[in-house]
Amino acid sequence: MSASYEALERLARERLPAAIAERWIKLLRPAVRLRHAAAGQPVVAQLGGNPSLHEDATWPEWDGHGPLTYVGSIDCEALAGIELQISLPRRGRLAFFYFDGQYDDAESLVIFQQPESLAGARVLYLPPGLNTTVRASPRGIKPYPHIDLSGDRVATFPNPGHPALLREFLQAGDDRRTFLDHPVNAEAFVKALWEFETGPMHQVGGFGTPVQGPMEYEVAQAALGGAADWHDPALEREAANWTLLAQIDSDDATDMMWGDAGVLYWMMRPADLEARRFEAASFTWQCH
Repeated sequence: MSASYEALERLARERLPAAIAERWIKLLRPAVRLRHAAAGQPVVAQLGGNPSLHEDATWPEWDGHGPLTYVGSIDCEALAGIELQISLPRRGRLAFFYFDGQYDDAESLVIFQQPESLAGARVLYLPPGLNTTVRASPRGIKPYPHIDLSGDRVATFPNPGHPALLREFLQAGDDRRTFLDHPVNAEAFVKALWEFETGPMHQVGGFGTPVQGPMEYEVAQAALGGAADWHDPALEREAANWTLLAQIDSDDATDMMWGDAGVLYWMMRPADLEARRFEAASFTWQCH
């Protein structure tokens, strides 16, 4: 089940004080929730299989480690009619690659604490109008099973600790630890929100679905060199600069298992997304 704006607005007004509910509702962001396409449904994305790449494109590699694995792609034109808060290209495709451990038996990890390792995750923009060909995966990489995905516009919300919640509700001088007692973080309200979060949670845009806490702080850590103090105001400011491009959940149908039922997240600064600088995308992943 995915959340509609109407469902989240109703829940907020039932569970939160009126003034707080209205402020929380204004934070909601639209997203496209991707689900396995049934026969005859429009296909807006795919997971697994082999990608169609431009004839002169080089298969992404992590220098010194090996080729990345193709995870999936989204059809920008198929999503063009869906209003999002992120600026996707109107045409072409976005292809996502990740060094998933196949090539070196998981000896090398892609982790935000080591920003240089983020070369192990990549987004390629494939503009229309150029000749493409289906590429077989490099030796040492087994493709994931192919699944077509359809999509629905949904409403997404900031989970506890998200920078958007702090900016809206944390008062100057407040202790962030006491913010856990704020009504938007109340256990009953958060649990009711999580009732909408049934997987697999493949998604484009909106607020991501964290497994271990807001991903924005992790990509901010990487952007600041990987060793910033977690209480440094610079980390808070940097985290506010990032938004979700896409997340790919673990999915039994595609044999995708990211750690212990984890999720892959590709994040971008809105200005880079607007300028189509997909090489500037960052990445993190979380698992249980």
